[in-house]
Amino acid sequence: MGKYLKVAGLTDVGIERDHNEDSFGLFSEFNLFVVADGMGGHRAGDVASKMAVDTIEQFFKDTESDDVTWPFQFDPKLSFSVNRFSTAIQLANNKIFSDSVIPGEHTGMGTTVVGILSIDDNSAMHIAHVGDSRCYRLRDGDIELMTEDHSLINDYLRAAPDLSPEQLAELPTNVITRALGMQEMVEVDMQTAPVEVGDIMLLCSDGLSGMLTDEQIGSIVNEHINDLPQACAALVDAANQHGGEDNSTVVLVQVCEG
Repeated sequence: MGKYLKVAGLTDVGIERDHNEDSFGLFSEFNLFVVADGMGGHRAGDVASKMAVDTIEQFFKDTESDDVTWPFQFDPKLSFSVNRFSTAIQLANNKIFSDSVIPGEHTGMGTTVVGILSIDDNSAMHIAHVGDSRCYRLRDGDIELMTEDHSLINDYLRAAPDLSPEQLAELPTNVITRALGMQEMVEVDMQTAPVEVGDIMLLCSDGLSGMLTDEQIGSIVNEHINDLPQACAALVDAANQHGGEDNSTVVLVQVCEG
């Protein structure tokens, strides 16, 4: 029997914010799923996050044929699918950066991005991310964080892993060190993870992961494991109940057999 994917996604403005700067895309025709969390004044964050999602989708559409000139050099050491995914994100970064350096409402805008691309008949997934939007894998009731936040606090922890709780509490928790639009080129963290029937991949912005612990996220998904849209709604509701300090976005992708 083959494997197929069940998918659901939801975004919410939250309690404290007056507009939503998150975007997400469910591109099932490519087995491609993306979350982006924008930033910037004058409502530029929502422009950046939407530009990221739209550019990634458009690049996948453009590269369905073989006679397309790629905007960046193809890395022969990597597979076509890794090159395609990474290049799509690099192209999004390039477009956002080009707009962000022009004086005006979009000056300084940027966005995180996290995405998964299912490959090999849904037996593995490429995971790509820039910033602090996250990917988790839920398997047999357990939740595992698959990405590492590109954040100032993580840089401190790598340099000084023995920091006390008091020292950690003094560090800023919302400063990211990498995002699309910050520089002309961006380093995209890429990995490939095997997946099994029953696994659920979860993508989210920090408006969700910042309000809920990993254990709370896992528990809510497991409670609604047979209804992914309801699981998304329950996660967003829980984030709002815990303060809703930011926009929250979640995408769930479940590997099924049939």
